[in-house]
Amino acid sequence: MSRPPGASVGGQAVLEGVMMRASSGWAVAVRRPDGLIEAKNGKLPRLSERSRLARIPFIRGAVVLIESLNLGFRALAWSAQKSGDEEAELTKSQTVWTMVFAATFAVALFVAIPIFAAKGLQQLIGDSSLLFVVFDGIIRLILIVGYIWLISRWEEIQRVFSYHGAEHKTIHAYENGEPLTIDAIQTYSPRHPRCGTSFLLIVGMVAFFVFLFLTPLPFAWQVVGRLALIPVIASLSYEILKVGASTKGMAWANRPGIWLQAITTNEPEDSMVEVAVASLMAALSAEEAAAVLLRGPIPYGAASVELNIDSD
Repeated sequence: MSRPPGASVGGQAVLEGVMMRASSGWAVAVRRPDGLIEAKNGKLPRLSERSRLARIPFIRGAVVLIESLNLGFRALAWSAQKSGDEEAELTKSQTVWTMVFAATFAVALFVAIPIFAAKGLQQLIGDSSLLFVVFDGIIRLILIVGYIWLISRWEEIQRVFSYHGAEHKTIHAYENGEPLTIDAIQTYSPRHPRCGTSFLLIVGMVAFFVFLFLTPLPFAWQVVGRLALIPVIASLSYEILKVGASTKGMAWANRPGIWLQAITTNEPEDSMVEVAVASLMAALSAEEAAAVLLRGPIPYGAASVELNIDSD
């Protein structure tokens, strides 16, 4: 096997494709309109080798999140271009501004709206700091689940969620030492404990407990405190996600996220699994990819992918 069971890779579904992130490289593969698979890959040295902050538990989560967002936006823009929109590729500055806009939107939706709505409910029902935090937490979780459910109604997003399932199934098979054949991969669940969906729910739950410590403060300072604590909450959530995915006794922490993946993952077509395998193989090092081939042959389309090397 190329890696011992338990070694992990990450990924993300994109438009008509999958992005994979391995130990020392990343790749995105897309099914083009002509039916062929095209991939783009690049080196990705361990974050801990590039940033001292990434070596520190409870801080590294925020660092990893920023890099993951950067890679995710780049992969999504490239997939949009290759799957049909030739004008979709973003420059570096456009990627930065897109990330800023997305972060602002997320803060407005999941921080600002819950806190002001909770304040209004608190004034109607009773002037209790605990009630305020409870309302804030409940509204935030409703918005997270509601937002995911709402976007899942779009037909295009349903295809992305099918590629999401292909990504998870392929990672399951890879991490368990299976040959990366279509038949072997399709036996696995489309849900995975390290999914970003699980991360979102953990963030919501961690935020509830962290914000309890802000209850003695005036409302204005509670708003400021919520914004200032976003990196702390992200880091705590990252650690819980990692422990929950690797420790049986903590698996319960990821269980709500697994349930929510009933919305964000679909059973993939075989052709989608083929794209996920192509992405994974392009992300692996030469030694890792060679070891995978010792398990057995990979799908023909994944083996004959058109590969581009990322120069950034």
